[in-house]
Amino acid sequence: MLKIGCHLSVAAGYEAAAKTAVEIGANTFQFFSRNPRGGAARSVDTADIAKFLRLAQQHDLLPVLAHAPYVLNASSATPATRAFAHMCMQGDLSTLQLLPNNLYTFHPGSSSGVGKPQGIAYVTELLNRAVTPEINTTVLLEAMSGKGGELGADFGELAEIISGVECADKIGVCLDTCHVFCAGYDIVENLDGVIEEFDRTVGLARLKAVHVNDSMHPLGSRKDRHAKIGEGLIGADAIIRLINHPRLKHLPFYLETPNENDGYQKEIAFLKAHYSG
Repeated sequence: MLKIGCHLSVAAGYEAAAKTAVEIGANTFQFFSRNPRGGAARSVDTADIAKFLRLAQQHDLLPVLAHAPYVLNASSATPATRAFAHMCMQGDLSTLQLLPNNLYTFHPGSSSGVGKPQGIAYVTELLNRAVTPEINTTVLLEAMSGKGGELGADFGELAEIISGVECADKIGVCLDTCHVFCAGYDIVENLDGVIEEFDRTVGLARLKAVHVNDSMHPLGSRKDRHAKIGEGLIGADAIIRLINHPRLKHLPFYLETPNENDGYQKEIAFLKAHYSG
């Protein structure tokens, strides 16, 4: 069975988001851990979370994926920005203790101003402070497109960060089809080669989730603009091959395409119809 979902708001509660997921044909979903532009996390309603967990188990919605705010920049040259990243991640992982055995992804950030070696050291430092043996969430480094000095556009950078994390058993990777394509990994013409390179560099066992997006920009452009499935330069056929790849098809896939819920519903139905099982 294809584990496929999309990005949904939890502003009205986790239970409401789960109900929306079921209504649009999803069997998982992603949500922001807090406002994507930063700020305080929403208050925790333990009764809502209990209702969500019952509904999620009933409809096999787990794992769900929490996404850190975009402004979390652990590799920044600015100490206050790095301190904010730690505050966000530590707070998010504390909340996610109420949602056990789920996933949390974050952008490694931009190392402009310090250089990539120091940026990698900063991200590793954050993970060693925030990821402790007690947490029950798997923290995912998101593979990026490389715009603006971003870390994580090269699989080797992801591997280097992970190698320095003490609780590495709690660390994984979230691939994003738009990001890796724009970073120069040709998932259209050489998907097998990209998967093999990831396995050699990072280890395929680290891959825990995939963001499924088409791309407005070409291979190797180092840009990041998502497109609807089949309306970009990756194309629907390549996405279909990816979700059916024998080394990937067991993973949860999360749409981040520029859609409202009705658009997500159509894309979910399309991908389910083209999944080989």
